[in-house]
Amino acid sequence: MKGSTRWILIGAAALIALMVVGLVLQGIRNLLWDLSYWLPAWLVGPVLLIAAILLVAAVMQIGLPWFRQWRRRSTQGVQTTDATMPAPTSRREAAERSLGSVDRLLERLQDDVARQSLQKERERVARELERGDLVVVLFGTGSSGKTSLIRALLREIVGDVGAAMGSTSESQRYRLRLRGLERGVQLVDTPGILESGMDGRSREQEARQHASRADLMIVVVDGDLRRSELDVVHSLSGLGKRLLLVLNKCDLRGEEEERRLLLLLRQRCAGWLQAEDVIPTSACPQSLPRPGQRPLQPPPEIGLLVRRLAAVLHADGDELLADNILLQCKDLGAAGRDLLDRQRSQEARRIVDRYTWISAGVVAATPLPGVDLLGTAAVNAQMVMELGAVYGIQLRRNRAQELAVSVGRTLAGLGVVKGGVALIGTALSVNLPTLLLGRAVQGVAAGWLTRIAGSSFMTYFQQDQDWGDGGIQDVVQHHYELNRRDRSLKAFLDAALRRVVEPLQQEAKKRLPPQPGLRAEEDASGRGYREL
Repeated sequence: MKGSTRWILIGAAALIALMVVGLVLQGIRNLLWDLSYWLPAWLVGPVLLIAAILLVAAVMQIGLPWFRQWRRRSTQGVQTTDATMPAPTSRREAAERSLGSVDRLLERLQDDVARQSLQKERERVARELERGDLVVVLFGTGSSGKTSLIRALLREIVGDVGAAMGSTSESQRYRLRLRGLERGVQLVDTPGILESGMDGRSREQEARQHASRADLMIVVVDGDLRRSELDVVHSLSGLGKRLLLVLNKCDLRGEEEERRLLLLLRQRCAGWLQAEDVIPTSACPQSLPRPGQRPLQPPPEIGLLVRRLAAVLHADGDELLADNILLQCKDLGAAGRDLLDRQRSQEARRIVDRYTWISAGVVAATPLPGVDLLGTAAVNAQMVMELGAVYGIQLRRNRAQELAVSVGRTLAGLGVVKGGVALIGTALSVNLPTLLLGRAVQGVAAGWLTRIAGSSFMTYFQQDQDWGDGGIQDVVQHHYELNRRDRSLKAFLDAALRRVVEPLQQEAKKRLPPQPGLRAEEDASGRGYREL
């Protein structure tokens, strides 16, 4: 039964298609017959070709916007489906979904350079997720002993190494394995922070960049935290990273002073750092002199740090990695949204600019009987719909008209219409004769009010279709004040003179009759009339 029904439907669809084709062919035949009756035979073909071209252009003009809207609706449907997906069961799954969101964001960016840069960063994050190494970054001032500490850690874990000693000017990376830990561990030695000069600030920026990508940070100090160091440590904690604070060079102070410093550091970091995460070490103890023998070099005292590091990585390593990837994905998403917002703003400004001069030209060509009507003429429903589409919002025409009318009423209610017409009229009256002043003022004022309305709609869509706490009046008033500033108004009037006033002057010159005593033709230079 179902099979026969399907064939019946297919047959009916084929019959309807044949009927449509027959009607089209019959229409073409009738058109040819009528054209051959009214036109010479040699002109029938070109006229029919022109009509076909116009028909195709009209279909494309109507069909392309519809097709784009259909694609946007399809994309929004996919995004809605993603949004309704069940919550991720693990941080890794959440990170993979976040990377997928970044991919969809990249597809919407039109700036190739920005998109490629963001794409490279996205690929780096994806590689880190796949490789799964835990990145531990050592961070601190140049004199705190970071390099000595990382050398001691490497010797303790993998045996003797030949890491260079001294001040670190470039980041160094060491990869190792911890017993019982499936993932590899990367120790990153960064340049010192809080150093003076351009080179010092450049190295500090590099160190901060590495810190922002770390799964776990070890901040190394050699005494009490100075204000500048405390600010740095607090800012790093604010990144959402797990921190271990290491008090190095404990061999240079007595046990009582060491206990006092540890207590002080734990008090300063209370609330955002656990007490057991403040650890004393002595990465490179001072050698002890021995008369008649070589000085004795005590071994590094980093046992507490190694145990705490191993405990944190074993217990929370997967979560630290996933949290870090999620944080980096969040940063990528924020950077992508900033780029998309700038792209949307540029496209929206082009739309507003286009409708500004469309409105000015239409009103200048057909002046309105009353200037007060400019309050509703300044806003165009089609402009509202196009602006909404830029921000991924599909508006019905009746809704766009409602928004346009509401902004038009607000323009009139705030006195912006009359004030704008007076402002434009004062600016143009200096350079225009009375004959053209009325039309020019109406046209330019209409364009200016359209610009204010368009800017207000941009704010409305940028705020997710919300006028804000102050409502539509505050938004419109804000953009009115911005556009009436001297620099903005002057730039607009300069453009208006070229786009509106000069065409009106040329049109008026063509309509004026020749004056007595002047020949009704231009001289060779084309600058005016010559006397008889």
